[in-house]
Amino acid sequence: MRFIPTRMHAGMDYLVGVLLVAAPWIFQFADESSAATWISVVAGVALIGLSALTDYEGGIIARAIPMRAHLATDALLGLFLAVSPWLFGFADEGANAWLPFVLIGLAEIGAAAMTDPDARESAARRTHAHSS
Repeated sequence: MRFIPTRMHAGMDYLVGVLLVAAPWIFQFADESSAATWISVVAGVALIGLSALTDYEGGIIARAIPMRAHLATDALLGLFLAVSPWLFGFADEGANAWLPFVLIGLAEIGAAAMTDPDARESAARRTHAHSS
């Protein structure tokens, strides 16, 4: 069931990107694990960059990345985040380090699965049909 419109997804992308950049200090794992810190910050910056280049309401720099490709990338990023505590060895460094990665990763996968990639196009068709 795909019920999240692209406009809402765009807002969520920027919010999660900023959350990932700030997560090491919000969840207090910056001093516990440099791997977790770097992965979180780089993933957040990458998500913001992906969003800025996507062909949707949040594409503020360019409309170069199709929405379906964006959603596939979101799902891959979510999977990467969810398994990264075990891939990079910081799962044993306390819940401060691994729990945010798993929760944000699962949320990314869920958002990718529930976003309607055609929502913006459907809204434009409805608007055009009503104005005719």
